[in-house]
Amino acid sequence: MGEATGILSLHVCSPLQVKIMVKLNAEMKELFGRTKLFPVATASKAGVPNVVPIAYIKLVGDDTIWIADNFMKKTLANLKENPNVSICMWDADSKKCYQVKGKVQLHASGPDFDRMKEWVQGAKPGMPAKTLLVMKVTEVFQCTPGPDAGKKIL
Repeated sequence: MGEATGILSLHVCSPLQVKIMVKLNAEMKELFGRTKLFPVATASKAGVPNVVPIAYIKLVGDDTIWIADNFMKKTLANLKENPNVSICMWDADSKKCYQVKGKVQLHASGPDFDRMKEWVQGAKPGMPAKTLLVMKVTEVFQCTPGPDAGKKIL
């Protein structure tokens, strides 16, 4: 198993707010590129969980993931109440698996939204591409079966 190291950078936003950005390493990004369908988990403000399979997910930076909303109902409602999200990337051949957690901002207009809409509709014309979910990665956990499963990596 390859070493699961990444880059952690710290940005001071104000005296009371510290923002930690976690950057996926090369192995994680390669696995992300091979993953075709991502389980995406959210929870309501009351903690009621929801998980859905989503194909239109794109890594746009070492710490930024785009998720396209085509048919979201509970997921979108949850994210409006609670911006925390978790995705899982898994490779059946190597059995490698990572859980990536982060916070989402919702965009229904703007240049990034327009690029997401073009990407989704270019892949499959007619898809609605209603909302862009911009996920900033905050944590990564090992979920490959074995003694390190559940271990926080980044």
